[in-house]
Amino acid sequence: MARFVFITGGVVSSLGKGLASAALGALLQARGFTVRLRKLDPYLNVDPGTMSPFEHGEVFVTDDGAETDLDLGHYERFTGVAARRTDSVSSGRIYSNVLEKERRGDYLGKTIQVIPHVTNEIKDFIATGEDEVDFMLCEIGGTVGDIEGLPFFEAIRQFAQEKPRGECIFMHLTLLPWIAASGELKTKPTQHSVKELRSIGLQPDILVCRSEKPIPQKEREKLALFCNVRPDSVIAAYDLKSIYEAPLAYHREGLDQAVLDAFQISPAPKPDLRRWEDVADRIFHAEGEVKVAIVGKYTQLEDAYKSIAEALTHGGMANRVKVKAEWIDAEIFEREDPGPYLEGFHAILVPGGFGERGTEGKINAARFARERKIPYLGICLGMQMAVIEAARNLAGMERAGSQEFDHEAGVARFEPVIFHLREWIKDNQKIARSVLDDKGGTMRLGAYDATLKEGSKVAEVYGTTTIQERHRHRYEVDIKYREQLEEHGLCFSGLSPDGRLPEIVEVSDHPWFIGVQFHPELKSKPFEPHPLFRDFVRAAKEVSRLV
Repeated sequence: MARFVFITGGVVSSLGKGLASAALGALLQARGFTVRLRKLDPYLNVDPGTMSPFEHGEVFVTDDGAETDLDLGHYERFTGVAARRTDSVSSGRIYSNVLEKERRGDYLGKTIQVIPHVTNEIKDFIATGEDEVDFMLCEIGGTVGDIEGLPFFEAIRQFAQEKPRGECIFMHLTLLPWIAASGELKTKPTQHSVKELRSIGLQPDILVCRSEKPIPQKEREKLALFCNVRPDSVIAAYDLKSIYEAPLAYHREGLDQAVLDAFQISPAPKPDLRRWEDVADRIFHAEGEVKVAIVGKYTQLEDAYKSIAEALTHGGMANRVKVKAEWIDAEIFEREDPGPYLEGFHAILVPGGFGERGTEGKINAARFARERKIPYLGICLGMQMAVIEAARNLAGMERAGSQEFDHEAGVARFEPVIFHLREWIKDNQKIARSVLDDKGGTMRLGAYDATLKEGSKVAEVYGTTTIQERHRHRYEVDIKYREQLEEHGLCFSGLSPDGRLPEIVEVSDHPWFIGVQFHPELKSKPFEPHPLFRDFVRAAKEVSRLV
């Protein structure tokens, strides 16, 4: 039976609840426990799948095809535990489930209310799979006091009451602002946040306090007194140079010990932190630097490409180099020559995206990388743009383009080498989609197998010819152009097991030019870098030595 840790936030948002939860999960693993992390989000969208990256950052996709919050990416990167559909839920999904049950008559004509029907649905979600692990860490999105979060706070209050004593604890993350004019750390915002939490029936067992400055013992005692927690359960969370310092930093502050003490687990197993000590050593003792240009559409918000940024860091750690990633708006290359912008970079990465905006700029970036023999990694749309570039400039197909862009324009402007996928096989079942379907959940989502060509670059990178990667897209490269493109040097080196869907392309006479239809960044971890990112950074490192 799992023990539950509920993580809430106060004072302001974006304090790092997700990172704190992930780091705690890693520390509990280091002590020999099994963990699972889950996220409860108060927004009314059913999932983040149709939310703008500018609104919500990236969408993290699980093996079983769920579109989830980016915090699940942190959970996976820190613990190595593959997230599942049952690890992320929003108010929209909760209310949708309740209304579906009401329509089916499951409630036998009763009046449907937030309490007990909505809160019961939340509790059922929390309890899913509780017999599988030692600790279940549940992060509540938003900030205490937000009106939309009240059903979740009430649900976890009820859940803890219904469990035997000692099976649930509450961890509250807050801010201690530094007032420069007076030279003081202020505890009052945290006191008010805890007061708000207690007013709805929740008493934190552990306070995690974000602070720019060291927290004096006097302030720790003050927080313990006024917030009704033990002094050794007031945990400082300082700004770090790297998020991968977090497990070691939280361990030094005693977070994992405070959690075990709250559960009265004694004697506590000793932690094995060698994995995280090695990670920190690779970050802080890099032996060089490589510059990677990321030519994307959502460069104003780096969280839109969070997993890519982290996967590049992991690739750098594997090669003992620091990766300096610079974000470049693809639209610039629709007006200007990419040369002056991309000269001096050791590698170019073109990530995914939706819609036509910026795509001609991505095509020009792919051409620059191909012609200048610079390592290139195209992901999802970045692969499709590389195929269009090769079709136009190698195979002479001047009108090559994507059906996605014709669909947006309402007229046929291109010869579509990229087409809308209407049916495919998943788990031996045929799945059909239409361009007229609702946008949510209509893509090829989740983990799919691929077969790699013997002797290809990607087979060398992976060290195998059978792989499984996560997808999130509606459009595919049309296999009927394979022979024509391969005659001009674009090798289709990875295909779906039935040979119908191109998964990977590479340029034959190029040192390192690979495009993949899937999202390899979603499976990369600091202690297990993804093979593509590891080798991509290695290729960039080779270029840096030649410059």
